[in-house]
Amino acid sequence: CALPTSRPAAADQIPSECVHRVTEVRGFNDPQKEEYFRKKISDQSLSNRIITHLKSLRSLYIMCHIPVFCWISATVLERMLGEAESGEIPKTLTQMYTHFLIIQTNVIKKKYTKSRETDTEMVLKLGKLAFQQLMKGNLIFYEEDLMECGIDVTEASVYSGVCTQIFREEFGLHQSKVYCFVHLSIQEHLAALYVHLTFKNKKRNVFKKSAWLKLSLKVRISDVHKSAVDQALQSGNGHLDLFLRFLLGLSLESNQILLQTIVTQTGSSFHSTQETVYYIKKKIRENPSTEKSINLFHCLYELDDHSLVEEIQHYLQSGNLQQRKLSPSQWSAVVFVLLTSMQEQDVFVLNKYTNKHCTSDEVLLKLLPVVAASRKAEFNNCGLNEESCAALASVLRSESSNLRELDLSKNKLRDSGVKCLSAGLENPHCKLETLRLCNCDISDEGCAALTSALRSNPSHLRELDLTGNNLRDTGVKCLSAVLENTHCKLETLRLCDCDISDEGCAALTSALRSNPSHLRELDLSVNKLRDSGVKCLSAVLENPHCKLETLRLCYCDISGEGCAALTSALRSNPSHLRELDLTGNNLRDSEKKQL
Repeated sequence: CALPTSRPAAADQIPSECVHRVTEVRGFNDPQKEEYFRKKISDQSLSNRIITHLKSLRSLYIMCHIPVFCWISATVLERMLGEAESGEIPKTLTQMYTHFLIIQTNVIKKKYTKSRETDTEMVLKLGKLAFQQLMKGNLIFYEEDLMECGIDVTEASVYSGVCTQIFREEFGLHQSKVYCFVHLSIQEHLAALYVHLTFKNKKRNVFKKSAWLKLSLKVRISDVHKSAVDQALQSGNGHLDLFLRFLLGLSLESNQILLQTIVTQTGSSFHSTQETVYYIKKKIRENPSTEKSINLFHCLYELDDHSLVEEIQHYLQSGNLQQRKLSPSQWSAVVFVLLTSMQEQDVFVLNKYTNKHCTSDEVLLKLLPVVAASRKAEFNNCGLNEESCAALASVLRSESSNLRELDLSKNKLRDSGVKCLSAGLENPHCKLETLRLCNCDISDEGCAALTSALRSNPSHLRELDLTGNNLRDTGVKCLSAVLENTHCKLETLRLCDCDISDEGCAALTSALRSNPSHLRELDLSVNKLRDSGVKCLSAVLENPHCKLETLRLCYCDISGEGCAALTSALRSNPSHLRELDLTGNNLRDSEKKQL
C-alpha cells in the first residue's frame, strides 16, 4: 500500500519495517502554482488577480508549493475577490484558514439543516480531537479517540458526510473504520481554534494540568501563548510550528471578528498581545536553532509585529549590513527577510553579508537556510574552510534543498574540505547540476573522494570545473571512472592547469570512448598533453557519437604531428565541433591552414 505524507514529522510516525521504498514527489514550483490557479478558476481575469494577490504576500506564496494550500487559497479568494463576498482580503495564514472554515461551515448549514448541534459545538468537538491527537503526533484516529472528545460514531459519519472538505471517514487495515482530517494543516488550525476558544469561553489554559488551575486565580491570554511557544520550541520535529502560528494569529481582533460568524465567544472581547510579542522576541534573542527562530518570526508576522524585520530590511536596503555587528536575533531576522523577500531567492552571494565582525564561515552557518532555498550559491574567494564544506554537505543532503549550482572557487578547501563536501554529493537527494572548485588546493586524493561520490550519484551533475588544482594523472584516472559510467550526464568538464600529462589524457579519452554522447565542452589547457595525448583525444573526436562542441587545448605543448591527428579526426566527424582553441602551441602556419 502507499502512505502519502507531506511532512517529515508525519513520515516519522511510519514504522521503518513498514517502509520498503521512499519516493519524493516535490510540491509546486512557481510556474506550477500559476498553472494550478489558471486551471482551477475558469475566469482568467479573476485567476490573475488571485495570483497577483498571493505574489504580493511572500509568506503565503511560499506556502503555495503545497497543493492543498493552493486549493484552500483558490476556494477563499475566488469568493473574496469575486462578487460573492466582500471584506478584507486574507493577508496571513490564519486569516486564510479562518475564511476557509467559515465557507465550509456555511456549506454544512445548507447541506445538513436537521442538525441540532450548533456550529460552536461542532467546531469545539472537532477542535478538541484535532488538538489532543496533534499533541500525540497522530494523524489517523479511531472510534475511541472520537468518543473521548464527545463524538459518537453516528456523529462521526455525519461529520464525514457533511464536512467532506474538513473531516473524513475511511477504511483502514482489516476494513476497520478510521478517521482523519483532510490535511494536517486543517487539523492544526482546528487545534489552535480549540485552544483559543477554551481560553475565551472557560478561561482555561489547556497546556496546564487541572491541579495547576486550582492554584491559578486568573489565566491571561499571554499565559496560554507562552505555554504554546514553549511547547513548540521543545518539539524535536517542529510538529507544533504551524499550530503555534494559527493560535497566535487567532488572538488578533480582525480574526476574532471573523470567528463571530461561526462560534460563540464569551468573556472580554479582545486582549493585548504585546506581552506575547515581547516573550517571542525574548525567545529569539535566546538564540534557539535557526529553524525555530524563523518560525517565531512567522509568529510575529501573524501578530502583525514587523519591528525586527523592518530594522533588518532597512540595513539591507541601505547597504549598511556589512558595517554592523549583528546579534543572533538580528541574524535570524536576516534569514527570515531573505526567505520571505518579494524576489525569488535565486542567487546567494556570501560576500554581500560578510564583514569585519564575522568570518565568512560564521556568516555561512547563520545563513545556511537561505543557501538551501537558493538555486545558485556563490562563495568565490570567501576564505571558507573544512567546516563550511561540512555545512554545505548538509544542504546537499537535504530533500528540500533547491541548490543546483555551487561555486567554491578560490577557497583553500584542500582534500579534507572536498572529502566533507563529497558526503553530500553522494547522497541521492543531492540534485546539484554545476560544481566549480577552481584553485581550491585539491590534490589527487581529494579528486578520488569527489569521483567516488559522483560514482554513487552520477546522474545530475552537468558541469564540473576543477581548474587550477594539482590533480595529476592519478586524479584524472579516478575521474575517468565516472565519465565512462553510462549514467554520467556531464556536459562540461574543465581541467585547465591540473598537471595532467599524456598518460592522464589517455585515461580520459578511453572513458569518453565508452560514453561519448554527453560531453559538450572540454578544457584541458595548460597541461603537458603533447602530441601523444592529442592523438588519443583525436580517436574520440572521430567517433560519430562524439558530440563535443568546444575543445580548449591552449599551451599543451602540441606540435604539427598532434595538429595533423586533430585535423584527420575532424575530417571524419566534422559536424559537431564549434570552437577549437589551440593558443600557445608550437604550430606552423601551414599546419594551421590544414586545420
